[in-house]
Amino acid sequence: MPESDLYAPIKKFLEGQGYEVKGEIEHCDVVAVRGDEGPVVVELKESLSLALVLQAVDRLAVSDTVYVAFRVGKGRSTAWKSRRRQVVGLLKRLGLGLLTVSARGGVVAVVDPAPYRPRGSKHKRERLLKEFAERLGDPETGGSAVGPRLTAYRQDAIRCARALADEEGPLKVSVIRDATGVTRAGPILRDNHYGWFERVERGYYALTPKGEAEIGGWRELLG
Repeated sequence: MPESDLYAPIKKFLEGQGYEVKGEIEHCDVVAVRGDEGPVVVELKESLSLALVLQAVDRLAVSDTVYVAFRVGKGRSTAWKSRRRQVVGLLKRLGLGLLTVSARGGVVAVVDPAPYRPRGSKHKRERLLKEFAERLGDPETGGSAVGPRLTAYRQDAIRCARALADEEGPLKVSVIRDATGVTRAGPILRDNHYGWFERVERGYYALTPKGEAEIGGWRELLG
């Protein structure tokens, strides 16, 4: 189905809001004008794509109010269906609006163009800097495939596990903490996120068979 089939429902939608609408004006798919207001530009595609977004960004040179529009419904715009939140966030950051068109021609204004002011997260920023400061060395290659990461927490857990492996027996938490310099040794042993540790008596821990099997591959990375 050609993208030109989107024109009629978009035109009707805008005319319902008092705009005069014309198609293919200076390379813009849809241009709408209402009184003395600045023009509204809408770029049409049958489905969401990077080409559509880039085309709309170009139109910001001629209008502050630019929308992308594409068809939604069964079998259409898979990226929109699976990544709606991310798509909306991206369009907001770019200052673009979004109109969706259903199989029956219904138009929904999902996002209106507006200047974007990102809302920072102090908590996330602090977590980022904390992980950066606590991670020893640079053990992870940027852009590598998703998998278990050698985070600062895992580095500390490996140190605790290595101390237990070297002694070949249960150790008191305070001994592990002093031997490794891991101040959070107690919570790491108690929480046991990786299944490496087992409490043998109050305040004493040993390695589990899982810990013995897995620690070798990780400990090499710590030197």
